[in-house]
Amino acid sequence: MITVEEACRLVLQQKVKFQIEQVGIEDALGRINAEPILADRDFPPFDRVTMDGIAIDYTQFANGKKIFDIESIAAAGAPQIKLADTKNAIEVMTGASLPLGVDTVIRYEDISIDGKRAALQIEQLRQGQNVHLKGKDRKRGDVLMEAGEVFNAGAIAIAATEGKSQVAVRSAGSVAVLTTGDELVEISQTPQPHQIRSSNSYMIQAVLRSMEIASHRYHVRDTQEDLEKTLQEIFAKHEIVIISGGVSKGKYDFVPDALEALGVKKEFHRVKQRPGKPFWFGTSESGKVVFALPGNPVSSYMCTLRYVKPFLRQSLGMKPDYSRQVILGEDYVFKPSLLYMLQVKLENTPGGFDIAHPYTGNGSGDFANLLRADGFLALDATEKSQFKKGEVHSFWPF
Repeated sequence: MITVEEACRLVLQQKVKFQIEQVGIEDALGRINAEPILADRDFPPFDRVTMDGIAIDYTQFANGKKIFDIESIAAAGAPQIKLADTKNAIEVMTGASLPLGVDTVIRYEDISIDGKRAALQIEQLRQGQNVHLKGKDRKRGDVLMEAGEVFNAGAIAIAATEGKSQVAVRSAGSVAVLTTGDELVEISQTPQPHQIRSSNSYMIQAVLRSMEIASHRYHVRDTQEDLEKTLQEIFAKHEIVIISGGVSKGKYDFVPDALEALGVKKEFHRVKQRPGKPFWFGTSESGKVVFALPGNPVSSYMCTLRYVKPFLRQSLGMKPDYSRQVILGEDYVFKPSLLYMLQVKLENTPGGFDIAHPYTGNGSGDFANLLRADGFLALDATEKSQFKKGEVHSFWPF
């Protein structure tokens, strides 16, 4: 067996070049940005009024002036106007271009207006208050959105303000998801007492769909002949293949032999981890990348999150590691010399710290437990077996 760290290194050193496609901004939500988006003008593009009120030349207030005649009104969306007499004021609306000749905005709440005359009702002002200066947020040419970032609602707003009706996104093409096993039937069927409905393929597809990656499902019976034939068909259509089942040491676990018979080089088989110890990973000279996951649902899910998802994130131009650090909420003992991906529930404390409480379930076949857990906590038991409350460990969210 190899370590989890070595398995991650071998997976992430493989490269799959995803294509770039143009999509309408309305269809960009959740997609991965493929090209930097640059500011085509300063942010904001003019000195912008941030409060409804009046605008004055601050030096007049500094010289003791408290009452101002109102010359005109500056509305949002109107061309910039100019103060004719520095002793006067201009009414301004939020979002308007700050008129020439003024530098400070006073809210309506801080003045009283009688006809065309405004009187200040406060004793202190700060020069430049309630003005969002041109270029304060970003300068023309600055990078607003990096390649590899996800288009969320805020990013779509940025693209819109830059006039991008079309944006460049990464396209993962199509991934094959293959399940093996005579015991599996389709979800529309009623299983016999010795059978179960297929679920792993739908789980893997859901993870892929959350990354806007299309996939096709396949199933094959437990014979090496059928497996090799199906894999040949898959390799003709797909560069990335995710297999669930058939990788352990049973007499009907034909996946490793079938893959190697088809020219897929084994990079590793079996990892020092629980769940998911039988995990197999390989590549071919033609550029195929194959993840062969254990068939137990929790094992399959963990390997998908811990290895497949980081690989796909990297291929999409994102940071592969999406884990975060959380605090172990109680003492825990794990004796085998493996890295244990412990199912946990999170407690959000008032101080903003995430506390992880063990929520183990009944082994790698108990996938119902996944409904209540929030993610996997990585406990490295290769050097110790006791983990103490208050320790910080990496958390891989569901």
